Amino acid sequence: MSDIYPAFEMSPVPQPGPDARPPEPFRGIYGMPMFVTAPTDDLGASTDFWVRGLGFFDFFTAPGTITHLRRWAFQDVLLVPAAPAVAPGPLSVSFSCVLSEIDAIAAACEEVSPGSTTGPRLQPWGTVDLEVVTPERTRVVMTAARPWDPASAEAQTVREELGFGAEA
Repeated sequence: MSDIYPAFEMSPVPQPGPDARPPEPFRGIYGMPMFVTAPTDDLGASTDFWVRGLGFFDFFTAPGTITHLRRWAFQDVLLVPAAPAVAPGPLSVSFSCVLSEIDAIAAACEEVSPGSTTGPRLQPWGTVDLEVVTPERTRVVMTAARPWDPASAEAQTVREELGFGAEA
């Protein structure tokens, strides 16, 4: 018996598959269960990159103080004026997307800031990941789940790690 169960109805992230479509940007108000704060010395350039490159929208701006960006529900970023990192650190933040978005996000980021992307890369845990370094040197990973193949080596690894039998 396991306490792990599918709960996709709680998430804006669609189930992986060839026909998976991204949800619309979420413009509603909610208590944010999690958000990222990114210090930047150029709110305009950072906002432009997150919007044109990564597909976020400007949810709210208090000029010179804060820009609240959002993509899907629960994908919130606060840009605040401060000295940014000197270089990207080892910590990253990941945002879900769908497979059909990965190449377009990579192209858009490269158009706004050439050399800002690495990948996409197939990951052994069943995703395709695109690493992006933003103008304020935030390391962002756009991650898209691949369809689950219960006969794959990846599925066998998950079954073994989680203690599931062959039925998972």
